[in-house]
Amino acid sequence: MIDDEVVRRARIRAPEQGTSVNAVVREFLEGFAGKDEAREARSRLGAIARGLGGRGRKGAEGRRWTREDIYAERVERRRGRAR
Repeated sequence: MIDDEVVRRARIRAPEQGTSVNAVVREFLEGFAGKDEAREARSRLGAIARGLGGRGRKGAEGRRWTREDIYAERVERRRGRAR
């Protein structure tokens, strides 16, 4: 049970923040309940990363991409959009 004094202070503060106590509680509970979904997503992402062998995927030419290769490719792609 929530202490009456806490509820009273929340009812005063909520309008000052442009919200309601109900909205604050709803947002908190939605975030709290969503933690399992986020954990599952991180777990799936970790499995994908482990499947890559930890060193990145090989490109079409059979070589590994470096950070510089990826940056250069992104810069070139943006230049193509700007034209």
